Amino acid sequence: MPGRWRGPADYKRSSAVWREPTGPTITKPGRWREPADASPSESCGGPFGRDFRPHSPDPCQSAKLRVLAPDCGRPLPAHSLLVTEIVSIPDITLSAVDAALQGGVVSIGNFDGVHLGHASLLGQTRQLADRLGGPAIACLFDPHPIAILRPELAPKRLTSVEERARRMTKLGIDYLVVCQTSTDLLNLSPERFFGALVRDNLKCRGVVEGENFCFGKDRRGDVEVLRTLCHDQGIEFRVAEMESADGAMISSTRIRDLLAEGNVREAAAMMDTPHLLCGVVAQGDRRGRTLGFPTANLEQIDVVIPAGGVYAGFASVGTTRHPAAIHIGESPTFQSGDPTKVEVHLIGFSGDLYGQTVSVELIDRVRGVVRFDSVEAIADQLRKDIQSAQQLLALP
Repeated sequence: MPGRWRGPADYKRSSAVWREPTGPTITKPGRWREPADASPSESCGGPFGRDFRPHSPDPCQSAKLRVLAPDCGRPLPAHSLLVTEIVSIPDITLSAVDAALQGGVVSIGNFDGVHLGHASLLGQTRQLADRLGGPAIACLFDPHPIAILRPELAPKRLTSVEERARRMTKLGIDYLVVCQTSTDLLNLSPERFFGALVRDNLKCRGVVEGENFCFGKDRRGDVEVLRTLCHDQGIEFRVAEMESADGAMISSTRIRDLLAEGNVREAAAMMDTPHLLCGVVAQGDRRGRTLGFPTANLEQIDVVIPAGGVYAGFASVGTTRHPAAIHIGESPTFQSGDPTKVEVHLIGFSGDLYGQTVSVELIDRVRGVVRFDSVEAIADQLRKDIQSAQQLLALP
């Protein structure tokens, strides 16, 4: 049996059990950090979030979309309203950014998964912003540039934009700027891109990037080009070292590869939080109910779905978090389903979930997909799967 989940803070495998959060952590006066495993149910809104508000007099040029504070099933301190806000910029060549975003420190990247490498980068962004006295800003492009340049090679994302913002809240990022990707944007030279976004729009006082950062048309700009551009404008520039695990660099690609193998535990360790699937409960074939183990069939999942198998995890419905056993993939016994089918059995839950949004945190893998000789054999295995899931989650 796989080792029990200890939590992503310790990358190495351990036989220790999952530990529930003890409450919010105050990392500096006036800024609240949520526990890493707080309920993720509020991060599953629309394309960016549920609360849309104009960010400038011209809503066509810029918009602020507030990311709601995560609902952890308990009252939040007053200063918990300090959350990362998403700001959309349709065209960076037009000056339309509110003064609140200017004069700070920016880090530009994709930040898919907000893994430990991103956390290190953004942590240094926060530190430099504190020293220079301005907002800490993360900036990404949506959709991913590859989706426009080579759509057939575009990777499935690990996290939605609003989920990235939720995770950035813990890192002290004030704003997540989302630049809408277009061919015009991708054709900007490194100098033109830098001038439009960093100098003119954000009026940055500092920039923090990883050593492999590239920007501008054909990725012609690198950290040395960026260093020169920052120097010429009197902008402080810092290169952050890359984070590694087991001698290899932590990256979104590496995490996708782990999920493709079903290794959600190590993927979670690299992201410092379990991989999250968020979907809407739809009608299924009701086989689980007839077997005595009703499941919620999730649809509209727009992130990477791990390899087929049975997983232990937690499912959040509204403000309530339940232990769960999750089946992903086909049902070879019944010759049905597909590799992306997600069925969730909420342990100890009884009720109607149709049409509701359910968020699933994948903690560890119990087993792979197996074909059984009879319905009785399936029911027997499902009982064992639930027991295994409870053990992995350290449930009584």
